[in-house]
Amino acid sequence: MKTLSKEMQDAITPELGLSLLKEGNKRFINNLKTNRNLLQQANETSENQYPLAIILSCIDSRTSAEIIFDQGLGDIFSVRIAGNIINEDILGSMEFACKVAGSKVIVVLGHSKCGAIKGACDHVEMGNLTALLAKIRPAIDDEQTELVNRHSGNEEFVEKVTLINVNRSMRSIVQRSTILKEMIENGEILLVGGVHNIATGEVIFYSENA
Repeated sequence: MKTLSKEMQDAITPELGLSLLKEGNKRFINNLKTNRNLLQQANETSENQYPLAIILSCIDSRTSAEIIFDQGLGDIFSVRIAGNIINEDILGSMEFACKVAGSKVIVVLGHSKCGAIKGACDHVEMGNLTALLAKIRPAIDDEQTELVNRHSGNEEFVEKVTLINVNRSMRSIVQRSTILKEMIENGEILLVGGVHNIATGEVIFYSENA
């Protein structure tokens, strides 16, 4: 697998970038990992980098974006924070990735059985984690189909909140970054959401209006 160059990145449309991620995930779930010379990629990206996407995912140890999308060094920007929430620093990182470094896709990636989502559902309070989980609370409030057992023991409730949280993060990107909003509207980049099943490895993608 070749290391991404400026010419290769320029030739990737947002739609193609998403397709490359989907193909990588298919390889992952079928245990068909691409043969890469990572040391060579390290050398070839030592001066510059041209990633095709930036992926916001959870810190969960089972949800490494490079692995589940079968990508190599220099292929993606990876932003990780519990609950894949949005804040000013993450928005700035996305603006750099897309406007400056040329990435074509933004992925907001949630995952099944997310500990941060479960903690927020159970109103966990602990040190600085309290403020982080508070950012997930609006997604819980938005979920109105589960009227009882609105806690982490209700797996269906947790999964619904997970998807809502992904969509809220996507909307936050558009609402809080004029740079990214304009790039999306101009077709320069694609914003998509997804949920990673930690048991099967499969990533299901959703449109912005999911």
